[in-house]
Amino acid sequence: MSDEPEAPMFDETSDEERALSIPPELPVLPLRDTVLFPNSFMPLAVARESSVRLIHDAIGGGKLIAVFTQRDAAVEEPGQADLYPIGTATHIHKMFKLPDGSLRLIVQGLARLKMDQVVADKPYLRATVVAASDEVSDADKLEIDALQRNIKTNFQQVVSLSPLLSDDLQTLALNISDPGKLADFIASSLTTIATAVKEDVLETLDVRARMDLLNRILIKELEVLELGSKIQSQVQSEVGKNQRDYFLREQLKAIQKELGEGDDQTKEIEEIREKIEAVGMPEAVKKDVLRELDRLSRMPVAAAEYTVSRTYLDWLVALPWNKKTEEVIDLKRTKDVLDADHSDLVKAKDRILEYLAVRKLNPTMKGPILCFVGPPGVGKTSLAKSIASALDRKFVRISLGGMRDEAEIRGHRRTYIGALPGQIVQGLRRAESKNPVFILDEIDKLGSDFRGDPASALLEVLDPEQNNTFRDHYLDVPFDLSEVLFITTANVLDPVPPALRDRMEVLELPGYTEEEKLKIAEEHLVAKQVQNHGLTPEFITFHEAALRAVIRGYTREAGVRNLEREIAALCRKSARRRAEGQEEPIAITPEVVVEMLGAPRFLDEEMEERTKNPGVAIGLAWTPSGGEVLFVEARRMHGGGSLTLTGHLGDVMKESARAALSWLRANASRYGIEPDFYKASELHLHVPSGAIPKDGPSAGVTMAVALCSELSQRPVRGDVAMTGEITLSGRVLPVGGVKEKVLAARRVGIREVIIPARNEKNIVEDLSEDLRRDMTVHFVTTIDEVLELALQPKPEKPVGVTTTEAGELQPTAAS
Repeated sequence: MSDEPEAPMFDETSDEERALSIPPELPVLPLRDTVLFPNSFMPLAVARESSVRLIHDAIGGGKLIAVFTQRDAAVEEPGQADLYPIGTATHIHKMFKLPDGSLRLIVQGLARLKMDQVVADKPYLRATVVAASDEVSDADKLEIDALQRNIKTNFQQVVSLSPLLSDDLQTLALNISDPGKLADFIASSLTTIATAVKEDVLETLDVRARMDLLNRILIKELEVLELGSKIQSQVQSEVGKNQRDYFLREQLKAIQKELGEGDDQTKEIEEIREKIEAVGMPEAVKKDVLRELDRLSRMPVAAAEYTVSRTYLDWLVALPWNKKTEEVIDLKRTKDVLDADHSDLVKAKDRILEYLAVRKLNPTMKGPILCFVGPPGVGKTSLAKSIASALDRKFVRISLGGMRDEAEIRGHRRTYIGALPGQIVQGLRRAESKNPVFILDEIDKLGSDFRGDPASALLEVLDPEQNNTFRDHYLDVPFDLSEVLFITTANVLDPVPPALRDRMEVLELPGYTEEEKLKIAEEHLVAKQVQNHGLTPEFITFHEAALRAVIRGYTREAGVRNLEREIAALCRKSARRRAEGQEEPIAITPEVVVEMLGAPRFLDEEMEERTKNPGVAIGLAWTPSGGEVLFVEARRMHGGGSLTLTGHLGDVMKESARAALSWLRANASRYGIEPDFYKASELHLHVPSGAIPKDGPSAGVTMAVALCSELSQRPVRGDVAMTGEITLSGRVLPVGGVKEKVLAARRVGIREVIIPARNEKNIVEDLSEDLRRDMTVHFVTTIDEVLELALQPKPEKPVGVTTTEAGELQPTAAS
């Protein structure tokens, strides 16, 4: 085993003067990571058992050995193939024994050797060797002289730049005149070049080639050292600049202290600096913030801009740059929380659980932008709160209803007086977390005016591919919103711009059935209102029949807000009785409901009453607040063949009425109607609630039924509601909002509906099994099927009554 030379020495005695005779066979000492050159002295450490024995035998003999470098230092017992072919004949000058049994040698390289053949490998290697002399051509002498000068010059520069080389090496190199020995001396002196490179120099017998190789090595080494020196100089220059800045800053502090304004400001600046270091800003942002802080430190406290800059820095250090809530993804717990907080809403719950399942498998996945769409009161906002609770994340909500200023989203620029960040950044500061559940409520009610378009500003916020560098106008530095779970809510999607709608995954939350409302009331609303009104379950109890009476007689809605108000009214009246001294518990029964809330506002028999005369049909309509039942009334009068439409109808609905009339004129005779009825008649079609705008094609079949009923004097069934678009050929086309329409019919007591056949999939997918079982649904493809289901037989004419030409009943004199 061997060390590299600590301070290699060089013997300038010529080979002729030394006159040593190298025997043809020598013991071989393998070296690790060390190359011994001829004419150089080097300390070696020997520890291998075989090598120790070799040295002892050599000391007892002529002290002459052959030294060869191992190709791989990890080989413990090298053979001939493990050693480089060229080595050095070596004379052992001194040997020292160490306490652990290893040896320390001082050796001198004598001449190059080439290993011929290993003759023994036990107890150590012995090999036949051949002297390898330098090769010099007379033709190369001029080039060798030039290389020798370059090498000496380059070596002087390397020594001057390298802290590892002694300056004495320059003098030694200048005193060596033999080019081959000069190359060996310099190669042995360079401690930073690799062992394999040194071996290449040793194996190069041609002196010109050896010097050319060494010159290249020196040039490369010189480039490395110059680059290192340049880097060191830059570092020292930077350190010097920092020291200068420090001294100037200390002087500035001393001046400010003399003026009586430095202590508090300095303390304030240092506090902000500590906060900046602690909040974990990205390096690019931190650089900008520190620049602003240095600017603040040079401002007088009394300057007007001082407060602006200080407020700006306060906002920056208050944001959760690296602070987030560790979410707990437990799918079973999340499902239990969602089910406990909300009834139904199966599709929305499934989508949330799917998102969490993927996030559990891939935590780096970008979150979706969910949009809950549904009528008021179905639980869109409360569902978002439940999601935050299930994830153990912070919850932030901002309302977008009526927002018209883009700065509400992006913030105001700092040039304005009273400027602040936008609602997004403010919400994150309140949450103190960079990954909250962030709900943007009523996104369909955004406005726009001369101050900008907030919907366009939301395009970046709600785009997972862009919001990782969201730049608020006030902060003017990028902030990462990619870990925020954004949830938006809307009653209807039509007002939402297409580009914004494209960035969101829409989940529709339909209205509730009576059974679902009853379940929500029993599990959530009753307990909440009883507690809010200071009552106890022991004092007040709600019977199921009473809740059904409230749902049927006092509310007509898709959600449960009005239901909760009526329950609150019952609790409020009960609380008054308790406050007045009543001690007996109160049981809320249907009779008590009528006593406290008055007569029911909605009655089921109203449907039959409205349709007992011909010309009135029950239709179904979709509104942003859920489905609604509407009546279409038709009347025939003497006139000149015209159609009057009233009820605040839109263009599409008016066209549907004309299409229904045209079809009826073409098929009048099939329903007992005079084919030329239109010539002497004026028809009036009216849809009540005239102050409410109405539009859409889905009332086409209802209008056709109302017109046919009036003209044929056959009443329409009062227990059937219908919807569908009509064509001139009499086909019934599919419409939207089927579930909401069916729920509206059920709310008013209608249990039979007529639906286009192509909407059958909506009935199967959207309606619960209980609702499908409770309702009778007729699927139709033509208006003939609708009329057959909806019209009653023509009533018998009573005695003394005749029918006028216009289809009206008039009394006649008795015969």
